[in-house]
Amino acid sequence: MIDLADLTTILAVPMAVAFLLAGWRMVVGPSFADRFVALDMLTAIAVGFAALTTLTTGRGAFLDIALGIVLINFVATAAFAVFLERKRRRQ
Repeated sequence: MIDLADLTTILAVPMAVAFLLAGWRMVVGPSFADRFVALDMLTAIAVGFAALTTLTTGRGAFLDIALGIVLINFVATAAFAVFLERKRRRQ
């Protein structure tokens, strides 16, 4: 039977690798859109880490932090979509 410590380690390692790869894409990304998608991915992984921390510690405050991150990320993504649409209309 897998205990909670092993489960969090099993889940945290691929999430950390994904975080590093998304961070690399954010730095190296050839376009602004690539960098923004990488930032979106980084925030999704951060929410996953917050959920994993909640699972490990049993504190619900980390879920509140995750919810705040998700709300800010949603507004930023919607604003970026509006920005791209206006840019496309000007061209």
